[in-house]
Amino acid sequence: MNEPMPLTYGAEEGDFYFQHVKRTEPFERTNHFHATYEIFYLMAGQRAYFIKDRSYLISPGDLVFINKHDVHKTSDVGPSGYERIVINFSDKFIGADHPLFHPALFAVFQQPTNVFSLKLPDQLFVQTIMNKMTKELKERASGYETYVKLLLAELLLFSSRYAERQEAVSFEHASPMHKKISEIVRYINEHYSEPMTLSAMSERFFMSPYYLSRAFKDVTGFTFIEYVNTTRIKEAQRLLKETNLKIIRIAEAVGFENIAHFGRMFKKLTKQTPIHFRKHSR
Repeated sequence: MNEPMPLTYGAEEGDFYFQHVKRTEPFERTNHFHATYEIFYLMAGQRAYFIKDRSYLISPGDLVFINKHDVHKTSDVGPSGYERIVINFSDKFIGADHPLFHPALFAVFQQPTNVFSLKLPDQLFVQTIMNKMTKELKERASGYETYVKLLLAELLLFSSRYAERQEAVSFEHASPMHKKISEIVRYINEHYSEPMTLSAMSERFFMSPYYLSRAFKDVTGFTFIEYVNTTRIKEAQRLLKETNLKIIRIAEAVGFENIAHFGRMFKKLTKQTPIHFRKHSR
């Protein structure tokens, strides 16, 4: 079987997105939370992956599952070269109203761990599915969309069964520093609506501002203020979609004291204004 060439199909915010790339230079996606599910499969190289409140070291053959709306970011570890496949899909693509739907397909997104280190036979099985998907998306023969959904369902069902077979192992942080940063992230996730400064956080967690700033970036891939703003804007999206609160009240509720700053950050992180998002998310 010939090795499939790198491919991008669909839009990141659409119902289905597939990208297979090899990179030799530092690169990162800018969308760190979204309303789609994400599957990440590393084929070569190493990556650090921060998901929700934990940091993982990802190696070739690791399969990563990220639930919709979970904050995440991948970054370089050592040399920047790597090869990976990313799949994003929405509930509309293969959700509850689809004939292929079964709750077991989504069980893998509810597991206590986000990362599965596949043994070689399972790697080969997953790569076969990925190769078939790449071929379908490239050639686009009649019925290819249906076959892609079948392949995605097969991958999800395989992964959920794989997760069921694994013995439950408690998550181990890579170091005491990783554990401390995880605690700080959980604190931000719970208190994002309150004033949040690096100096105040460093006092609360008994770290110097310089050390906290550097460690936070090393572990999560975000700067401290980037993560705070990302968490606040994610919650603002939920409130815009699910409530009728005025935008100025939403800005205050998620911790922004200045409505203009809220608007700038919202557009920077979502590529649209709060008004546009509310209009098109309902």
